[in-house]
Amino acid sequence: MIKITMTKITCRDVIRLWDEAFAHNVAEDIKEAIYYDQFKWHIFSYGKQKCLTGDEARQAFDAETKGEVYAVYQHLPHVFLYRNADRVIAEDFDSEQDIYLFDRQRTWTYVHTHESMCGPYFYKPNRSSEG
Repeated sequence: MIKITMTKITCRDVIRLWDEAFAHNVAEDIKEAIYYDQFKWHIFSYGKQKCLTGDEARQAFDAETKGEVYAVYQHLPHVFLYRNADRVIAEDFDSEQDIYLFDRQRTWTYVHTHESMCGPYFYKPNRSSEG
């Protein structure tokens, strides 16, 4: 059974974890130029991180082992933790806007945006090729 709880960890801390895991190799001047602070998913829509998009992203997310997953919204202060989340699929978030999901180990992220022509995005950093 999937359990969804609000976490004690702050939204700011979870966003920091996301930044460190998925945007650490994007220079600050590039982030400023693409309005990263407004929408972090701009690193994908502007092509600053190579990722899967659309149906490919949805399929990759559905196939991923999930276990425990953080869910945080771009402009809301709440952080949710999904436990036993392997049955969670992309379709579950089709009506959500600017939601960032990632596993506790920060090995992948799935982002569903408010823009129908942007995303969803699935990104799995290749640590050995980043620089």
